[in-house]
Amino acid sequence: MIFDEFTVKSLIRPVPDFPKPGVVFRDITPVFQSPRALRMVVDSFAQRYVEADFSHIGAMDARGFLLGSVLAYQLNKPLVLFRKAGKLPADVLSESYQTEYGEALLEVHADSLCDGDKVLLLDDLIATGGTLLAAARLIRRMGAELFEAAAIIDLPELGGSQKLQDMHIPTFTLTAFALDDR
Repeated sequence: MIFDEFTVKSLIRPVPDFPKPGVVFRDITPVFQSPRALRMVVDSFAQRYVEADFSHIGAMDARGFLLGSVLAYQLNKPLVLFRKAGKLPADVLSESYQTEYGEALLEVHADSLCDGDKVLLLDDLIATGGTLLAAARLIRRMGAELFEAAAIIDLPELGGSQKLQDMHIPTFTLTAFALDDR
C-alpha cells in the first residue's frame, strides 16, 4: 500500500496539556484504529527495511512495541524490548536518560544482544531523543551496533533527531510536526 502522509498525519491526535501543561501530546492510537493507516505505516517501514542489513529490531516501551512486533514478524527478525525500569524479569542493563518531563531509566535484558548484532530501533516518535539515545548506549554496551533509529513522527523543534544525527545515528521518520501544529 502506498504511504499517504496526509491520511496518517490527520489521524495523529494532538492532546494539549498532556501529560503536563504546555505539552502537546501526539496520540497515535487513532492510527492503530484505522486498518488502512496502520497498513500504510507498517508497509512503509517494511518496504524501507526488507533488504536492509540488520539483525534485530529494538522496540521502545510502550508504543514502539506495537510497531516493532509487527515489523519483526513481517521481516522475520528477533525483537528486543527496551522497557521502563522494573518491567523485565531477568538480568538487565540500565541506562538513565532525560525526557521532556524529567529523568527516567531504560532497561534491556543483558543477554538480548551480542557482538556483531546490528539493531534497527523503532518508536512512535522522536521528541528530545532521550529514550532512543539511552537505547543506543545500551546496544553499544552489549557490543552490538545501531543500524538506524526510526519512528512515525519527528518533533524536530525538540532537537531529538538532531541529537541522534550528532551521535552518528541514522534517523528516519514518516512525518513531522512543528510544535505549534494543532
